[in-house]
Amino acid sequence: MADPVFFNRAGPFPLHELAVIAEAEIHGTDDKSITFEDVAAINSAGKGDISFLDNKKYIEAFTKSNAGACIVHPDYVSRAPDGMVLLVTDKPYQAYARVAQAFYPAQALEEKISKNANIDKTATIGNGCRVEDGAYVGAGAVIGNGTSIGHGSYVGPGVKLGEGCMVATGVTVQYAFIGNGCILHPGVRIGQDGFGFAPGGPPEGHIKVPQLGRVIIGDMVEIGANTTIDRGAGPDTIIGDGTKIDNLVQIGHNVEIGMGCFVAGLVGISGSTKVGNFVMLGGQSGFAGHISIGDGAQIAAQSGIMRDVEPGARLVGTPAIPHREFFRQVAALSKLIKSKKES
Repeated sequence: MADPVFFNRAGPFPLHELAVIAEAEIHGTDDKSITFEDVAAINSAGKGDISFLDNKKYIEAFTKSNAGACIVHPDYVSRAPDGMVLLVTDKPYQAYARVAQAFYPAQALEEKISKNANIDKTATIGNGCRVEDGAYVGAGAVIGNGTSIGHGSYVGPGVKLGEGCMVATGVTVQYAFIGNGCILHPGVRIGQDGFGFAPGGPPEGHIKVPQLGRVIIGDMVEIGANTTIDRGAGPDTIIGDGTKIDNLVQIGHNVEIGMGCFVAGLVGISGSTKVGNFVMLGGQSGFAGHISIGDGAQIAAQSGIMRDVEPGARLVGTPAIPHREFFRQVAALSKLIKSKKES
């Protein structure tokens, strides 16, 4: 059970309603009016809880679970313990996400423009917005309907924020156009200078190159805490619709990321790299500049990408190579070390 100090729970919900929310079929009971009080992890759930199984590593925990109901893939129905009600779907994790949202819906935005916010008289604030203490909204900025701006956040001159966005505390947004339904977590920095210098020696040293582009972010993009997205040097830095970016990510100037991508924590993407649609970038992976990552590619954690990646490729290691080749090399090296120890 989530701590009620921090989370407000809805419900209870009858089984038939949960089945509709989960887009799943009911197995194990004819009584569709049974109610459930909460969602819970499979190894801690009780009779009044609904859980889920998505990873086969937890099958043993599933077989011993006390959960009253569980969202599962059809392949695991036969492994359910006696008495457990099942909601069966080909996509259990997505189904669980919808059910969890039903039990813990997002809090409705309370409209409020703080008297302690600094809003330029030429800025436009839409209907139903919330601007909290210490926030700044610059000249000519446009804030869409139903958008919130947290304590101490900075929205620079000319910035456009779409409808239904959430800008958390301590965020900086400048030189940027942002779409609808975006979430910027605490400490996000968008639109600062890209790392652009013309290298030189003494006495003049390195010469700063003006960064004259913008950051263009599509709809339904989520950006994790303390992530930075540099504005372009001339071309724009672009983030496509529905892309989800974790905490502590660095995205350099002129980078283009397509729609529906996942970018895990501590990823670093150097300038002018192009990332296709529905690409998955594992944590701490790094990307050289001026390369292209094809649609649907998957890059494992801590990989180093130094050249173009074909669509659909799955790469591991530094420098990154196809995942099957990587694990064959690991196995061969392990055998070599073992044989030397035995000789």
